[in-house]
Amino acid sequence: MACVSQSVSFDKCFCGQGSHSSILYSILNKDYPKETSCWHYRHHHRLSSFGCSCEFRRKVFLKTPELTCRVASEVLLKTLNFIKNLPSFCQLPEEDQVLLVQNCWAPLFVLGLAQERVDFEVVEAVTPSLLRRILLNQKAMDSQNQETDHNSPTLAEVQRVKLFLLKFWSMDISTKEYAYLKGITLFNPDVSSLRIPHYILALQQEAQQTLNEFIGMMYNGDQMRFAQILLTLSALRTVSTTSITELFFRPVLGKVNMNELLLEMLCAKLN
Repeated sequence: MACVSQSVSFDKCFCGQGSHSSILYSILNKDYPKETSCWHYRHHHRLSSFGCSCEFRRKVFLKTPELTCRVASEVLLKTLNFIKNLPSFCQLPEEDQVLLVQNCWAPLFVLGLAQERVDFEVVEAVTPSLLRRILLNQKAMDSQNQETDHNSPTLAEVQRVKLFLLKFWSMDISTKEYAYLKGITLFNPDVSSLRIPHYILALQQEAQQTLNEFIGMMYNGDQMRFAQILLTLSALRTVSTTSITELFFRPVLGKVNMNELLLEMLCAKLN
């Protein structure tokens, strides 16, 4: 990837860098981002708020891809193993099984990150200056990296995932609660082209009811906890499958079709 990296700062953004964009000005100032008045408060263990549009433009990648991607692969394997061992899932038509896995694996994977308490750090991908590209003759490389840069996750997307993880960790979700939440996420009747969506809806409702009863038994009928967990879970609807793939799997798998890979892994485990 034709870029240099710098640690992501969650304290401030660079959206107010100013209007000095000439090549001479860039050379003299080495293209360093200028300090601005656009600041976001960040405690040591907290993420910044989504107050600045530059967070939706800044591309990021893992700070330690070898370690994080290895852990991510283990989480994905555990997720598929969980799915395979659900009798209600195995009784579904094969077409529906494939559709549910291909459409729901990303939020299930993030749930797995939460359960395994996997934390990670990202660094920002900084586009080289025009002069640098000219000197290094990177014009040809730019076209090769265009697709990768386009699909790379943004800082805002990563923050949404990390915010979800922080919220779940703060609620101290139990192993059984995670199991019910995975069932609620997997049995999504809104996935298109399902053969028996009504039955899948019934499975989702059953998982929700069982979760509600479990919380009522373990937390003295605390309906607030049930509502808070489901509200936090709803944030996974915005998780981008492409961003999850690019962040956690592309560094080790390269250009891989995740749908084909998931199907192969699922069939291998089923056999």
